[in-house]
Amino acid sequence: MQLNIQPALLLTLQLSFLLSFTVFAQSEKPNIIYILSDDQSWTDYGFMGHPHIETPNIDQLAADGLTFTRGYVTAPLCSPSLASIITGLYPYQHGITGNDPEFTFEKPRYQTDWQEARSRLYKDYLDEFQKHPTVPQLLQKLGYVSFQSGKWWGGHWKEGGFTDGMTHGDPTRGGRHGDEGLKIGREGMEPIFDFMDKAIADNDPFFVWYAPFLPHSPHTPPDSLLNKYLSKAPTKAVAAYWAMCEWLDITVGQLLDKVEQEGLTENTLVVFVTDNGWIQDPERPNRYAPGSKQDPQDMGIRTPIIYKWPGKITPRMETEYLTSSIDMVPTTLAAVGMDPLPEMQGINVIDRKALARRKRIYSMDFSHDMVAVDQPEKTLESRMIISGTWKLIAPGPANPNTGEIQLYDILQDPMEQQNLAEANPKVVKQLLASLDGWWPGDGR
Repeated sequence: MQLNIQPALLLTLQLSFLLSFTVFAQSEKPNIIYILSDDQSWTDYGFMGHPHIETPNIDQLAADGLTFTRGYVTAPLCSPSLASIITGLYPYQHGITGNDPEFTFEKPRYQTDWQEARSRLYKDYLDEFQKHPTVPQLLQKLGYVSFQSGKWWGGHWKEGGFTDGMTHGDPTRGGRHGDEGLKIGREGMEPIFDFMDKAIADNDPFFVWYAPFLPHSPHTPPDSLLNKYLSKAPTKAVAAYWAMCEWLDITVGQLLDKVEQEGLTENTLVVFVTDNGWIQDPERPNRYAPGSKQDPQDMGIRTPIIYKWPGKITPRMETEYLTSSIDMVPTTLAAVGMDPLPEMQGINVIDRKALARRKRIYSMDFSHDMVAVDQPEKTLESRMIISGTWKLIAPGPANPNTGEIQLYDILQDPMEQQNLAEANPKVVKQLLASLDGWWPGDGR
């Protein structure tokens, strides 16, 4: 039987088919959500074994995803660490090694006059950083829309390649590391939800950068959360920090619930990481103790890293293989069918053979303030290499301490109490050679 279809109707059917194919093709591209905790130790989650902090939503994310318990960031300081996460490059590559440029100013830091002076000097570093494509810029080539919220050191959200966002970066209005973006989570999730609603209505795949100021100080949790931990913690300062960790978890639950409600769970890659570690000073609220933030110890650079993509990534708790935050970009690009850029040193963690081939990962610790965009070694305090059970910390030119090489069996001694360098000279020699082969750190 032959159907007699009028030409106009046939054209309509053809256009309808093409439109439905376009919609299908777009829906095949996974949405991407990066969730970034801010100033939280690798130990401070329920699934990582903390006896008191409750993080049920992140625990469930870990159970549903590929969870690396031996994850590391590239630096124990937020700005260089976040710059690595968005570019897939180490700090010595992308040029952001500290939070602020070093300069002399008579008035107190962080006031408007200081912020304006900082902004002018920071431009050299921002110009270098912007030579390297960011995740939203790479994804935009495939039709993705993107949203920035929370911590962001790169000026206005447009300067990071996002199609939408919250941070304005204006130094006269407090634009240093997030400004309006820092309201996300603490004051609700509506900006992200509004963005998602529009992306869904427009049938656009999307990328969300959720980097809330949580559990970052000021530690001002809701009274209900603070009271929950007062009787469990040794001091009120510790209780407030623990409560902030749960507050982060609550917002993560809200975000993932939104994804589920919109029917997007199966087609969304969620990645979780923290920017750097934290040990709460028990006697000083909102202050960290030595050996965590801004230090090369694991309490400063270690983090669980989670990848969840139902049906595409098999859930498992990975306690052996090492991973780094520089793996996030290559893994994301692989998920959307793109190759990593040649300068990226990370791997696609979904590839188990690549994981098995990896023998070591690296990290670095710079001074808080930067002095030369083209000479990062001037503020280098330490280089770190983790290989198997070993972790070596090699002092850099700007190290304020004795310059002693430190070697730890990081699995047997996760708090790095026993320096084994003197007893293992061959191991030290091998790891130092590997460090020098990767990045000498002395300007050579």
